[in-house]
Amino acid sequence: MTSDQTEKPPLTVLLCAPRGFCAGVDRAIQIVELALEKYGSPVYVRHEIVHNRFVVDGLKAKGAVFVEELEEIPAADIDRPVIFSAHGVPKSVPDDARSRNMFYLDATCPLVSKVHKEAEIHHRRDREILLIGHAGHPEVIGTMGQLTEGSVTLIETEEDARTFQPKTGRQLAFITQTTLSVDDTAGIVAALRDRFPDIVAPHKEDICYATTNRQEAVKAVAPKADAMIVVGAPNSSNSQRLREVAEREGCRVSDLVQRASDIDWSKFENIRTLGLTAGASAPETLIEEIIAAFAERFDVAVESVRTAEETIVFNLPRELRDFGAQAKPAAG
Repeated sequence: MTSDQTEKPPLTVLLCAPRGFCAGVDRAIQIVELALEKYGSPVYVRHEIVHNRFVVDGLKAKGAVFVEELEEIPAADIDRPVIFSAHGVPKSVPDDARSRNMFYLDATCPLVSKVHKEAEIHHRRDREILLIGHAGHPEVIGTMGQLTEGSVTLIETEEDARTFQPKTGRQLAFITQTTLSVDDTAGIVAALRDRFPDIVAPHKEDICYATTNRQEAVKAVAPKADAMIVVGAPNSSNSQRLREVAEREGCRVSDLVQRASDIDWSKFENIRTLGLTAGASAPETLIEEIIAAFAERFDVAVESVRTAEETIVFNLPRELRDFGAQAKPAAG
């Protein structure tokens, strides 16, 4: 052992598992990469394919062009493929693409598409629909956009649930955003059921398996850690929820960072145990980068804390299914 190593304070890194990429994110990124292989560049992507700047920049370097609206695509490139992000889009977006004779690939996570179908079923059965979610999030915009404006009421908090007044005498039903806090959502659902015992719930939990699993892993690690780092983007709902879960579990420091360069080292000077996880849009290479940064300042020992196994894989769109490598299980 060198003198440099002996001067470093010891640090145990408790590495949450599962963490990082989920099957929906893995599939969305593959769709962009395989489209670039099959059709060449440019391939246009409406909105960030997933909420992670590192991933988006990597795809830009390969020839993907990101736009917020279809009208931003130059007329000369109208025949180029356009991909819809993993968060899903309102029905007006594919309608617009068809009206422009665009070729599009839908990278919407199948678990988000499931929520879209639920909304349509409730609507056909003449139910008044509530969506538990966060205003302005792309997934919420996409889900509310499956039906005509005013068909879905957004419920963001328990207070919203307690004060909501039905617009009609129709039966109520609720659906949820897939990336919410499991505990917060349970509180909102309890408040709704207390007031409306006959409200129709999803047949299966709308909050996705990956969101739930990552929150459970944080719950297992956070009470043992002096501090917690969640690798993810500030506009990533599931990453923000992980930070909040760690905070709730008693971590005195619970930070969301995108890269090692974002770490405020003054918060981590006297820690002996660090919890580390990543949101569903963050690649494993960023976890490795964070560990390497801590290893420059601490004598690091890494321990994995696994609370679930994940083997889910989603099929690629038909246009890409037989092209290139088949989908593989998401890491983490």
